[in-house]
Amino acid sequence: MIGSALVPWPPAPIRTGRLVLRESEARDRAGFVELFASPEVRTYLGGPRPRDELERAIPAIPGRRPGLFVIDFDGAMIGTVTLERRDAERPGRLSPDAGEIELGYMFLPEAWGRGYATEACAAVLDWFADALPGERVVLCTQTANRRSMRLAAKLGFTEVERFEEFGAEQWFGVCSPVMPSG
Repeated sequence: MIGSALVPWPPAPIRTGRLVLRESEARDRAGFVELFASPEVRTYLGGPRPRDELERAIPAIPGRRPGLFVIDFDGAMIGTVTLERRDAERPGRLSPDAGEIELGYMFLPEAWGRGYATEACAAVLDWFADALPGERVVLCTQTANRRSMRLAAKLGFTEVERFEEFGAEQWFGVCSPVMPSG
């Protein structure tokens, strides 16, 4: 979590060449349902959740919490990027006390392959580096998730270790100090 203890939340919207990264709004609810119900999106994230369950569980304004950015393209939600403290009980850490900030992301399938994830994640990492200079950011993904592995490399993450978790091999990396632009 990155809220009041570390940086004020929410920040002003972040604008890139094509995207707006902003706090969640009521109009994003259908997008959140789709992200969590999509078999494609959830392939490496524990599988899709039942749509009817999501319709009951997701609040009117979903995802309104520190560290979660909605990715907006032309007024529509196409995904999310998150920055959260990594649970110290999970495998994968840089130091024994862990607690590093972890980058996460989910994009709707129609947004795949257009560079939006690279653009959005790079913007969030740049914002975070300005907000908390020197704070390390980590990323964990299944090695089978080739798209996520390519994104990690584009963003400047380097491998720290691999381990088994959730019945699959996981890749754990840290962001190098120099970030590529957009």
